Amino acid sequence: MSRTLNKVMLIGNVGRDPQLKFTPSGIPVATFRLATSETWKDRNGNLQEHTDWHTIVAWRGLAEVCQKLLRKGTRIYLEGKLQTRTIEDKNNNTRRNIVEVIAENMIVLDARKQKENTDNSEDRLMSETLYPDTSFDANDFSDFDSELTDTFDESFDFEESDKKDDDSPF
Repeated sequence: MSRTLNKVMLIGNVGRDPQLKFTPSGIPVATFRLATSETWKDRNGNLQEHTDWHTIVAWRGLAEVCQKLLRKGTRIYLEGKLQTRTIEDKNNNTRRNIVEVIAENMIVLDARKQKENTDNSEDRLMSETLYPDTSFDANDFSDFDSELTDTFDESFDFEESDKKDDDSPF
């Protein structure tokens, strides 16, 4: 039996507000673009940057959550899978492959910005609707982004009990 894995994990910024549409049977579908960037220094010591743009498709409840919470510039963590579609251009009679990320899980990494001297009842209502049994303060996540960018300590030593062969899923 052959095992495969189709898993995508991205941290990036939303390129534009999600567009929410519905299938003919009424299923919500949200699409948006997500930018991921990497920076490095070239041979001359100049800082270089490369940005990749990903097309994200979210279905059903996650589509509605994306439409409510995400705006252009929002920083998110997204998990999903790659899917390739082939479309045919009827004008040129050519085929194109489109690669999309089908979202399975999404976490907003930005702390909500508090508006000065305004009532946040809409934000409270949205939070209570999406997460009725949880309450948290945006300040709890103020250093979350910096924690994600810390370097990984590869010198971690596993205990012998952690290396059991019978724990392997394969």
